[in-house]
Amino acid sequence: MSVANSAAERVTGRGRRIRWNVVEQALAGYLFILPAIVELVVFLLGPIIYSFVISFKHFSYLDPLDSHFVGFLNYVHLFEDPVFLRALWNTTVYALVVVPVQTAIAMMLAVIVNRIRGKTIFRVIYYLPSITSTVGVAVIFSFLFQPNGLLNRLLWILFHIQGPDYFNSPIFAFPAIMAVAVWTTAGQFMVIYLAALQEIPEELYEAAAIDGAQGFAMLRYITIPSLRRTTFLVVVLGMIGAFQVFDLVYVISSASSLPQQYTMTVVLDLFEKGFRTMQMGYASAMGFVLFAIILILTLIQQLWLGREDA
Repeated sequence: MSVANSAAERVTGRGRRIRWNVVEQALAGYLFILPAIVELVVFLLGPIIYSFVISFKHFSYLDPLDSHFVGFLNYVHLFEDPVFLRALWNTTVYALVVVPVQTAIAMMLAVIVNRIRGKTIFRVIYYLPSITSTVGVAVIFSFLFQPNGLLNRLLWILFHIQGPDYFNSPIFAFPAIMAVAVWTTAGQFMVIYLAALQEIPEELYEAAAIDGAQGFAMLRYITIPSLRRTTFLVVVLGMIGAFQVFDLVYVISSASSLPQQYTMTVVLDLFEKGFRTMQMGYASAMGFVLFAIILILTLIQQLWLGREDA
């Protein structure tokens, strides 16, 4: 009997040690990720919740004691604010132009670079604009787009056309900003496409070649369909970046004599309201409307892609 009891105690003790080891490992894991969780709560989740709360308030950091609850008034006022509506229109146009153009250019560059020697060199060259300072890019293009800048000199030499002062023209300022944005982002997305191209099985091209497909047919029926999910990623990332455009527009608008309405975007308007006029509750409401727009557009694209995959 005592032998049986001793065996049972040994089994029980071994079970406890195993459970304790499991608890120790779990505890060690949680301790390792604790700093990241604290950082996310303090610097990301906490500010999001706080800004959502103050979006229903009249709130200014200059006089926080005067804050009071206004319900949905900030959200209603947004759609009566001509500056916000102009900024939303400009941002939508910016996204509708920049995202398709940068996606098409990125895919085209990736397909070309994937088939030539010196792939790494071209990858670096095209990616450089993405890691260049936005201020530096804006300054460079402000020289190129001057009335007597390089672009206008080329237009005069080649076609005898006197170009405009791009960043100070109501017609050309925003398209010029979009052109700069495409130049800075196309290389970044080209690298993503280039990685995706390596995953397409060579057997698909060999089978298509046996069936008589060549050149553009290969691109139309093999390459582009195989890059569908990558294109979805690129479009979503591009759209998020387009709706959040700020730094490039801010730098160029600050140096331009043009009224800001011509180049106003939603995030620039948010910055003006939140940090210049200190209407932080109103600016928070603007931020959540922008979040809702991006979320809805992303879900629509996800549903569209899911239906194609079904």
